[in-house]
Formats: sequence, C-alpha cells, structure tokens
Amino acid sequence: MFGYIRAYKPEMRIKEYELYKSVYCSLCKELGKSYGVLARMTLSYDFTFLALVSMSLSEEDCSFKRKNCTCNPFKKCNYIQNTTNLEYCSAAAMILLYYKTLDNISDEKGIKRLCYLLAKPVFASAYKKASSKYVELDKSVSDYILAQDSVETSGVDDIDLAAEPTAVCMSKIFAFLSEDDLSKRCLEQMGYLIGRYIYIVDAACDLKDDIRRGRYNPLKSRANEENLVEEYILPQLNICIAEISKAYELLDIKKFKNILDNIIYLGLEDTYKKELKV
Repeated sequence: MFGYIRAYKPEMRIKEYELYKSVYCSLCKELGKSYGVLARMTLSYDFTFLALVSMSLSEEDCSFKRKNCTCNPFKKCNYIQNTTNLEYCSAAAMILLYYKTLDNISDEKGIKRLCYLLAKPVFASAYKKASSKYVELDKSVSDYILAQDSVETSGVDDIDLAAEPTAVCMSKIFAFLSEDDLSKRCLEQMGYLIGRYIYIVDAACDLKDDIRRGRYNPLKSRANEENLVEEYILPQLNICIAEISKAYELLDIKKFKNILDNIIYLGLEDTYKKELKV
C-alpha cells in the first residue's frame, strides 16, 4: 500500500484524531512485536484504515492504555489492549512487503537493487511467519503479483485493465475481515474500488518519473494530453470514491464511524488533490 488512504485532519475533533493516532501507533507496535523492528517500515495510513475497518466490525471492546512510544522512549502513546484485529493487518503488511521487495529486486538497478537484496532475508523470515498463518491471503497476494507482472510485460495502456490486479488483490484483503456473507460482499466491493483508487493515483503521480526512467505506466500513451488529470484522471477517481461510499454505507459499523466517515467522504478527495496538485 502507498499511504493514499488518509484522514482529513482539519475536520477531525481532537478525540477522533487521538483515536486515529492510537490505531496507527498500535499497528506500529504490533508489527515490531510480531515481525521485528524493520517490519515497522511497512506502516502506512492505508493499513491503519484496514485496521479501523476491521475493528469497526468487531463486537469486541476496544480499550487503550498509555505507554512509552516504542520508537521514542521520551514520548507517550495510547495503545490498543486487544490486538486481535491488528494481527491480520500486520500479516497483510508483511506479505505485501515481501512480494514488493521481490518485485523491486527485478525492477531496480544499482544501489537500490543492492539494498533490496540485503533486506530480502530479513523480510523473508517475517513473510514465512505471516504466510504460514494466513495461507489464503498469501495466495491472493502471490496471484496479484503474477497478474501485475503479466500486465506490465504486455505493456497494457488501458488504465482499467492495468488497475485490475491491484483492485482484485485489495478486494480479497478486505473480504477476509469478516465471516458474515453480506459484510464480506460489501468489503470485497469496497476493497476492489480502493485498489483501483490507489493504483490510479499512484500511476498519475509517477507518470513523469516513469517516462524519464523508462518504466511501465499505463498512462504513458496519454501523457501529452493537455488536460489529462482534469478530464481523465479526476472523473475516474471521483467515481471510485462514490462507489466506495455506497459499499461502506452497507456495512454494520459498530465503532470509529466518525473517523471512517472522515476518511471516505473527505480524506480520499483531499489526498488525491494534494498528491496530484489540483
């Protein structure tokens, strides 16, 4: 994940913002506890959102305790006491990180490739632990990487086709958050559209750099269009957000609703506007 699923902080009350930070810090602590210090580099607001959705559907009480920050001992943070919902999110982060590392080893050159090669053994150990516990999740991410490689190898220039592997992968990651059939279908739809949103924003942000470095990007064929972002990218992103909202509204949200409302109804639009500078 890329950190594109963020809250719109100016519209958050202090209490909501503190809860949001607490989930972020708790996920950081869970990653470190389960997979080692380096696992914390996978932490992003995308996984914080996944954790919030997971906890929002759970009947379990969500209590917090104030402790020293694991990264800064001079700072106090609020941590969730029951980390059951965070375990899956942490495993998803590690599995995605491992496959992303393998992908970067294939794509990068020079010092960057060397860094990923050195990191691979460390991430491989964490991946083995996470994948053994969540076998189906590992299969979904593995299928995603193969499908994405196929898309890039074929040079597809259709953004819908190019975004499909990411969308399908995210739909499965979100679907695992619930055993209830209705909730699972809603989560699957929401995850699919979030995957499309993430892919499109990322492709648009990386377009100039990908052209300069000769990397694959499905938007390359349209790079010379004068109003590419305004007339092509933004309408697609707005459709994604509208459909994400519809799927979200069908979920039985038991807690953190104000925070999730903020992310979906305000944060998604604010984020793409900042990233795309529109």
